[in-house]
Amino acid sequence: MKKLFLLFLSFLSINMVAQQDQGYQQPSKPILDLVDIELAPGVRMDEDKTYMMLTYRNQYKTIAELSEPEMRLGGLRINPKTNIGSRTNYINNLKMKHLNTKDDRVIQIEGLPENARLANFAYSPDQSKIACTNTIEDGVELWLVDILNASARKLTDATINANTRDVINWIEDSKSMLVKMLPEERGTLIDVASAIPDGPTISVSDGKKAQNRTYQDLLQNKQDEHNFEVLATSTIAKVSIDGQVENWLEADMYTSISFSPDGSYVMVSKVGKPFSYLVPYRRFPSTSIIYDKDGNAVETVLDVPLIEDLPKGFMAARKGRRSMRWRADKPSSLVLLSLWMAETLM
Repeated sequence: MKKLFLLFLSFLSINMVAQQDQGYQQPSKPILDLVDIELAPGVRMDEDKTYMMLTYRNQYKTIAELSEPEMRLGGLRINPKTNIGSRTNYINNLKMKHLNTKDDRVIQIEGLPENARLANFAYSPDQSKIACTNTIEDGVELWLVDILNASARKLTDATINANTRDVINWIEDSKSMLVKMLPEERGTLIDVASAIPDGPTISVSDGKKAQNRTYQDLLQNKQDEHNFEVLATSTIAKVSIDGQVENWLEADMYTSISFSPDGSYVMVSKVGKPFSYLVPYRRFPSTSIIYDKDGNAVETVLDVPLIEDLPKGFMAARKGRRSMRWRADKPSSLVLLSLWMAETLM
């Protein structure tokens, strides 16, 4: 009886130890030193090569970052809480070094946010400033780095929408920029895991033979369509370097923003409906419109329907205008490809 009692106590103590919350464990220091090595900094230079910006990042994401929510919609992987790509690699520190002087010092950029998570870097046209985003717990802020003074400061609160990239575009005067922002009246996301569908998901085939690649993270139902539209919708605001924000374009599903070389015009592209369950958002219907620098529409230069199938072959391309961009050697001329030839507009 005594042996059975001791055996029971032994089993009880083992079970109690097994139930304790041990937390995450770290290996011994020699092993940790082999694995957790500080990465060499990345390098960014201005056009004239007068200075070098050193960018630092962690080798691994933290447990907190890996635990953040993720929604996969239309070919995007989005953190719906912060409104930026869920797989974004962040910079956590910035330093600079002058290249055309005898000063060999590496200068720390002062004023950076605590626990910085910097991304979407954009140089000003005069190369004296860098705009970037900083991701915090509940959103994305806009920050400005003054290269000449080696200092950084916040321009906006966490109101940036970085879900569809191309977030920051400088205006030619280097005193302001166009930035994608969250709309004030924004829809509510649907929790797909708990939502009750109001009908079946129906796909229709017209019997046409067509090839298509296999894509990841596509829309699958009406709830996905709603969530994609909410997350992709943004306004475009004009933000000055002193933090003043004014609305430039009303809410829509904007994708790319591109200024002409002389800064007189800006080409804005956006996606529209119908959405597709077969291809990512870059092949949804899209429209490209030229605006002047005051936000007045000048001309619609591209209107592309939904592209769900293409001719056979890896070099297959849709009919019509494509690969539209500004000519670098002209003030405000667009060059594009059509099915048979290159064209120049404007």
